[in-house]
Amino acid sequence: MAYHNIIIAIDGFSSCGKSTLAKELAKHLGYSYIDSGAMYRAVTLYFLRNQVSISDPASVAEALSNINLAFIYNETNKTSEIYLNDENVEPYIRDMIVAEKVSEVAAIKEVRKFAVAQQQQMGLQKGIVMDGRDIGSAVFPDAELKIFMTADPEVRVMRRFKEMYVTNPHITIDEVRHNLELRDYIDSTREESPLHRAADALILDNSNLSRDEQFHLVLEWVRERTKPVKA
Repeated sequence: MAYHNIIIAIDGFSSCGKSTLAKELAKHLGYSYIDSGAMYRAVTLYFLRNQVSISDPASVAEALSNINLAFIYNETNKTSEIYLNDENVEPYIRDMIVAEKVSEVAAIKEVRKFAVAQQQQMGLQKGIVMDGRDIGSAVFPDAELKIFMTADPEVRVMRRFKEMYVTNPHITIDEVRHNLELRDYIDSTREESPLHRAADALILDNSNLSRDEQFHLVLEWVRERTKPVKA
């Protein structure tokens, strides 16, 4: 017996561990992992590098026509990495300068259409785990399993601070807190596909869960939604 492939959509606030969970699930299930956030960060990086005015629709449209995104599996790291016009930009998309602008860029209607079209194409064969802000509500409204992740705001601040401190030891907790609060506001109030929980999404509050506890809880949810079929 084998289990049929499904789409797992993981949404939620910043620094809730969406990508970590998605990567673990994809590896365990043999699914493809698609980091939608990395796609928006890569677009933001391109806009910053090329001084694209996000208030100028013509400039945005021209920029998007020159952007090619792809995920390539890294055998050394055992994970998929985002490439922007054939350049591996994983080392750059997590910088604070990108973090400060990504929510604004992701709120642009044409940017979202550009990214969503690619994401939906990636999901045609199912067997994927994708995380982001609007995966269950907009990108894959028919996903078999939708999860909405959340955590106590201060828990999220400390998680992001520890993550960013590794590459930027001068970062302060207040800077991180301000960035998260701003991103939450922009993500939740933007006109195009705002962050919100899909009606049929399961809430996962991991404020007090270990990674192992969280993983096994979600794995049970996956098993409940995959019916055995003949191999």
